[in-house]
Amino acid sequence: MRFLDSAKVFVKSGDGGNGSSAFRREKFIEFGGPSGGDGGRGGDVVAIADPDLNTLIDYRYRQHFKAGRGEGGAGQERTGASGKDVELRLPVGTQILAEDGLTLIADLKEPGERIVLAKGGDGGFGNVRFKTSTNRAPRRADPGWPGEERWLWLKLKLLADAGLVGLPNAGKSTFLAAVSRARPKIADYPFTTLEPKLGTIVMDDRSFVIADIPGLIEGASEGVGLGDRFLGHIERCATLIHLVDGTAEHPDEAWRTVRAELEAYGHGLAEKPEILCLNKIDALTPEVIEERKRLLEAASGQPVRCISGVAKEGLEAVLREVLDHVGARRAAEAEAGAADQS
Repeated sequence: MRFLDSAKVFVKSGDGGNGSSAFRREKFIEFGGPSGGDGGRGGDVVAIADPDLNTLIDYRYRQHFKAGRGEGGAGQERTGASGKDVELRLPVGTQILAEDGLTLIADLKEPGERIVLAKGGDGGFGNVRFKTSTNRAPRRADPGWPGEERWLWLKLKLLADAGLVGLPNAGKSTFLAAVSRARPKIADYPFTTLEPKLGTIVMDDRSFVIADIPGLIEGASEGVGLGDRFLGHIERCATLIHLVDGTAEHPDEAWRTVRAELEAYGHGLAEKPEILCLNKIDALTPEVIEERKRLLEAASGQPVRCISGVAKEGLEAVLREVLDHVGARRAAEAEAGAADQS
């Protein structure tokens, strides 16, 4: 299935049905009276977070969604049937934005969450509603209220606890395959990862999700290479795992390039905790490892972990560090949720 993380859709809720102007014509009832029923309510357009979906591809070829119109009222005080709702089933993690692409309307973070995007119009009143002691035969019946319509942007941001960043060929896909059951494409050429991949890691009866995104190159924020459009999928992460290719001659320059692109993208990515790893040490001698580790530490001003995705060296220590960050973030969210409820 093709991965699609952005789509524009038009939604329109149903119009309300018209009220009825009718009168009773019954045997033995001398004067009869008004009997027009109300119109039915228009259908809603509803967004539902579906945990079984992971792409917006369904909205690539269909952009218009219209709910059913309410039926008109009828005599004998019969109310018209309500219009049928339309449901937009979206992946968990989808943000729904106004047409300007900036105003957030809803953020579907929980499976099964429901949000009404366009409310159906109310049905019009029938003439029986206007009967009074002085107006015994009203002929007034109201039309139904129109529904709502709008253009919306759907933006998918994967729900991952940690994100893998680095230049192309830094070994991100190999790392993900080594620590989880994910099977991303792995090859010895740049940009083998063309779309985000997720992997679930279980440690000490706890689990967390790592997202692998396509590699960044210099100028990604200006659209070079695959650009930075996939960085949105790691905005929700508690920490970033920054992999630097240890076989590269200047690992410090590789680190600076990726950090510059994260800062240019913004949205708080550059401020997230970073776990910096010198990868592919299985292909290096101890002397070269030490030299390049020193270069990277001097450039970044932080400790560097030496790992190998192929040989699975040093991975557990990195994952435990990730687990600490994820646990701290989850505890803070739980505390904030408890404070909101009290």
